[in-house]
Order: sequence, then structure tokens, then C-alpha cells
Amino acid sequence: MIVKETKLKGCFIIEPKIFNDTRGYFFESFNQKTFNKLTNQNVNFVQDNESFSSKGVLRGLHYQTGDDAQAKLVRVIKGRVLDIAVDLRRGSDTFGEYEALELTEDNKMQLFIPRGFAHGFVVLSDTAILLYKCDNFYNKGSEGGIIFNDIHLNIDWQLPEEELLISEKDLLLPTLKDAKL
Repeated sequence: MIVKETKLKGCFIIEPKIFNDTRGYFFESFNQKTFNKLTNQNVNFVQDNESFSSKGVLRGLHYQTGDDAQAKLVRVIKGRVLDIAVDLRRGSDTFGEYEALELTEDNKMQLFIPRGFAHGFVVLSDTAILLYKCDNFYNKGSEGGIIFNDIHLNIDWQLPEEELLISEKDLLLPTLKDAKL
């Protein structure tokens, strides 16, 4: 696999080595030993989550705080999404900046999002199945979020706002400036 650190320290794009032949393809989607070595991280994933969504569904931007913060390894099994990671680490040189990566069933790329980041995605295909590993268990009491259209983040979600399908809960999220980090 090829691992590239993004402009956001600790946030990595992972491209698997895919073996194609007449029968189809094979690739190793995750190997703890290889992952830890290539990212210089010591991550132990404890929970896998999967979501199915239709075109225009925007989920995010979500994060967990304190001892419940989560690192995530995100990939798309079916479809195409624009995946977003926002650096929320106060004191970081890239605080408030984001990385956007198109994850598809064809490119099979993954995005590793370390603790201290918000995460969100929008579905660009008719439907999408997204799978992500977490290194900490979800705790409702520690959840937080940032509104998707925060003018200071200025994220290009690649779809017109009137085509986005957003939960009522996510529409009420604060701006980065007002978020409890």
C-alpha cells in the first residue's frame, strides 16, 4: 500500500495495492502491522461502522471530545463520496483547515482521520456504502459537530446546497467558532 500524509499532520491517504486478474480483484484493505509502520501511528481499531446513503446525503461534520475522541479509517465499498476531515486541534498549524478526498468503489482509497478532527461526507453517486473503523467506542455524551456550511471553513461540497439532504440535528450544529471542542 501507498501511504501519503496530507497537509494536515497525522491525516493520511492510503492507496491499496490491487491485484486484478480475469476472476476479479483482491486487495488487503487493512493490516494493523503495516498501517502502524507506514503511518508511524499506534492505532488499535475497536469498532466498525457502515452507512448507506442516497445521492446528496451529507453527514457531518461530527467529532467526539475528550477521552472519547476517535480516530477513523474511512473507505467506500459502493458508490462515490466526497470525504472531509477538519483539523480541530487547537495549537495545530492547520487548525480549522480541511482535507477533501473523493473515495470511490473504484479507487478503493482510504482516509485516516486522527483524533482531534471532525469528519463528514456527501454522497456524489446515486447511492453509497461507507465503512469506517474507529479506535474508540462511540459515546453520545461526548459528541460534537460543526455546521456543514460554516463560512470560515468554506468547504466545497461539490453539490448545490438545495440538493443536499441533511438531518435536522446536523442543521442545528454550531460554527467552528462557537463549537465546544
